[in-house]
Amino acid sequence: MSNKTTRREFVRKSAAVAAGAIVLPQIISSTALGMGGKASPSNRIVIATIGTGSQGSGNMREMMKLKGQFQFVALCDIDKKHLEAGKAMVDNDYKNKDCRVYGDYRELLAKEKLDAVSIALPDHWHGIIYTEAANHKLHVYGEKPICRTIKDGQTIVSAVKKNNIIWQTGSWQRSLFNFRRGAELAINGRAGKVKYIEVGLPDGGRGIGTPPVMDVPPELDWEMWLGPALRVPYRGVSHWNWRWILDYSGGQMTDWAGHHIDIANWGTGLEHTGPVEISGKGVYPAEGLYNAPVEYDLMCKYASGIEMRVANASRLPHKMGTTWYGDLGWVHVDRGNILTASDPKILKEVIGENEIQLYKSDNHYQNFIDCIRSGKQAIAPIEVAYRAISVALLGEIAMTTGQTIKWDPEKEVIIDNPRASRLLSRPYRQPWTLPTV
Repeated sequence: MSNKTTRREFVRKSAAVAAGAIVLPQIISSTALGMGGKASPSNRIVIATIGTGSQGSGNMREMMKLKGQFQFVALCDIDKKHLEAGKAMVDNDYKNKDCRVYGDYRELLAKEKLDAVSIALPDHWHGIIYTEAANHKLHVYGEKPICRTIKDGQTIVSAVKKNNIIWQTGSWQRSLFNFRRGAELAINGRAGKVKYIEVGLPDGGRGIGTPPVMDVPPELDWEMWLGPALRVPYRGVSHWNWRWILDYSGGQMTDWAGHHIDIANWGTGLEHTGPVEISGKGVYPAEGLYNAPVEYDLMCKYASGIEMRVANASRLPHKMGTTWYGDLGWVHVDRGNILTASDPKILKEVIGENEIQLYKSDNHYQNFIDCIRSGKQAIAPIEVAYRAISVALLGEIAMTTGQTIKWDPEKEVIIDNPRASRLLSRPYRQPWTLPTV
């Protein structure tokens, strides 16, 4: 390829050739033509993974099932055991030892020539690393929630848009039939005009007391794990249980907002806006290391008149999932292929050709790679993900301050409340800073 033709452009041209279009890349090697029984590198998206723990390795495993489409060439993690397990998985799949490993994402981004990156990290790292990946003009499969603060989210959205990359959020419910069907029924008025929504998220855990300070495991770079968060001694929460500590996450409320609030927005056309008023109350652990709310109950009002209640599941009649209430009935959707309605006849309704047909995807990972090749926006794009988590983050501010928050969803500012406005961002521990866009 000449310097004027980027690898990303070459991938798209190659996809067009496969579709029958007459496009002539400047150089087509014998390997690119698939001679010798080898898969064509030009048809593969060269990708790396940052964060190879449970979710990161799970995403990687699903992507590798799409044989001949992704080529994993490098992995990064601050836990050497995770890194070794991830490399073994990739090398075993490709029957070689070629996968490179890194302990610092900056080195990976600087050295590797990539098309895309899959990222699964604790929430407090999202603002920095998502923005850096976008600034490197890499397509991103990024785990939800996309940000820990509103400021982080705004920066990530700006970086994705400025660099014109494909972004796929790990909000995979959008690629399941029952969620799309429920949202289509709601947005097309099969339960009547929707005026009220309930979103049930998991009840929080009750905490574990305060574990003792421990020696940092030799395989773990604890300083790098903390990154922009406050320096604290190691107490064994570097992987799963960081979710219940507010320095790193907002507990179940923010962990699940990117799923069920996202579906609620999808079924009411609220994907590119936000509430104008948010109030809420939370119940927090009385003691111990975990300090994220174990119960929460938010009420959000939108300019359209719609109200959305977001609460831990035990507080709601339909428990987990999303329920749209219209003046003719209700539609409820949840995991486990659950789709119910106040009247079973609603579920049999046909959506006409001239009605709203929601974006269809049957495989979240395939949709990501298809959109990289076509340039089409993915089913779970960046602003949609940001608008979903912003509801929970604003609710968190309302709970923290004990105040009703007035929000301008166009300017994305809290109105006439300096105290609450300060909570739209949080300071980073030096030398870490939020990248500029």
